[in-house]
Amino acid sequence: MTTSEEIKKALKDWPQRVKAYQVPNIKKAVTQICNSFLPFIGLWILMYLSIDISYWLTIGLGFLNAFFLVRIFIIQHDCGHQSFFKSRKVNNIIGQVCSYFSLIPYKYWARSHSFHHAHNGQLENRDIGDLTTLTVNEYKALSGWGRFKYRIYRSPLIMFCIGPVYYLTIHSRIPSKNEIMKAWTKERKALWRNNIGLAIIYIAMGFLVGWKKFLLVQAPIIVFFGIIAIWFFYVQHQHEENYKQWKENWEYLLSAIRGSSYYKLPKVLNWLTGNIGFHHIHHLSSLIPNYNLERCNRENPIFEKYVTILTFKESLKCAFYKLWDEEREKMITFREFYKMEKLGLA
Repeated sequence: MTTSEEIKKALKDWPQRVKAYQVPNIKKAVTQICNSFLPFIGLWILMYLSIDISYWLTIGLGFLNAFFLVRIFIIQHDCGHQSFFKSRKVNNIIGQVCSYFSLIPYKYWARSHSFHHAHNGQLENRDIGDLTTLTVNEYKALSGWGRFKYRIYRSPLIMFCIGPVYYLTIHSRIPSKNEIMKAWTKERKALWRNNIGLAIIYIAMGFLVGWKKFLLVQAPIIVFFGIIAIWFFYVQHQHEENYKQWKENWEYLLSAIRGSSYYKLPKVLNWLTGNIGFHHIHHLSSLIPNYNLERCNRENPIFEKYVTILTFKESLKCAFYKLWDEEREKMITFREFYKMEKLGLA
């Protein structure tokens, strides 16, 4: 197994390696806006027209359109990192527009996501912009009721079906009670303004095309979008050979390379998901716009040498990893935990 010291030595020049890819390209940015928003709007109209033909057709089109909403969200995501365009003002305008499509509040989410980047893998900071993950010792110390609640939370039904819908419709609408996030006064105000803007847009669309048809079109897109988005985030940070440390031992480079995966997908899926599968590169430098990630990875094969590479088939295993084993420095399943506990090893 590659040691942390080997990785740090081999990638000590990573800031110089990524620098050339951090320059925004207006032509690529505008092209991505066009080939994301126009197909989304076109498919939305087709979904609306297809309702009277077959709602199964509508749902199928909704699944496809969810990927274009993912592309729109990736644009929002990059704008939040101020990497999509050179201009901060343009980034903020485009990011705000994207948020009315994605349902994810622009400024509030961008702030929590930046926190995630700065603290990814820190065991003290698992409740901002991340999925709740307990260590083996923390889970072991829980009562039976506590374990039951955590198992329900980490179940596939909650994590990948109900959870995404809850995240978009409720969690993203209400400011967090987290003590750190309570101090984000500007972002909290922006969240409420975003809620008002969304309400106006949804009410206007409801009256314009009819509430029933509007919801029959919009609902499947949002549901599929939420599932896809949560799944990608999950496999990018819940893979087996991971990196989690208490702050005193935490290191940024290792959190990016070992704490993020490279989701190696077919080119069409990379395109549909805004290259977010190159997540190790993105965590090395969030200033690299998504349209430069693939090139950065291709021209710097050394990054692939130390990252966990997952195909879609291999990524399915990630759904079973639930706990962080500090001693073995890896994610483990509930089955592994109970086996160790039975043998007195946990």
